Amino acid sequence: MGKFFNEILEQHKDFVAHQKIFFVATAPMLANGHVNLSPKDNASFRVLSNTKVAYLDIIGSGNETAAHLLDNGRITFMFCAFDGPPNILRFYGKGRSVLPDGNNQEWNDLAPNFAGHIATRQIIVADIDLVQTSCGFSVPLYDYIGERDYAVKWAKTKGEQGLADYKQQKNRISLDGLPTPLY
Repeated sequence: MGKFFNEILEQHKDFVAHQKIFFVATAPMLANGHVNLSPKDNASFRVLSNTKVAYLDIIGSGNETAAHLLDNGRITFMFCAFDGPPNILRFYGKGRSVLPDGNNQEWNDLAPNFAGHIATRQIIVADIDLVQTSCGFSVPLYDYIGERDYAVKWAKTKGEQGLADYKQQKNRISLDGLPTPLY
């Protein structure tokens, strides 16, 4: 079952900083809605305090996380040790999207925490109310080779207007027909 904590401790922050990938999970309130589970580049993740985290979200083929957060706010982050001692760390909380708007004070406060990305869509922020660690004994070992550059190349090829058009086409409505906060 693991151990539970009411806040993110220093050892949790150290573990997060060492990981190369994290996973984010959300789900709509719809009884037949689809759970979304997405891998993310850990370079975009920040522990802002003992109870608050955020990550820079880039444009993708869907915007399920944002739609689910708008629907109910529930979010879970998971980090796994793929090298070193086995461990799994989960953060449970309530999240929201913060859109890239220079007139939004929250965006202006959060954005300096992240390196800019050509395809920035939003910052996902979550207030964490439960932290769990578990053994991770069955998580396999992997060697980290490096980052992929496909997202940057894709975004450069699209250009600013192409990215705006893509968000309009692919990021307005979730798989289950829920609206996203982008439009």
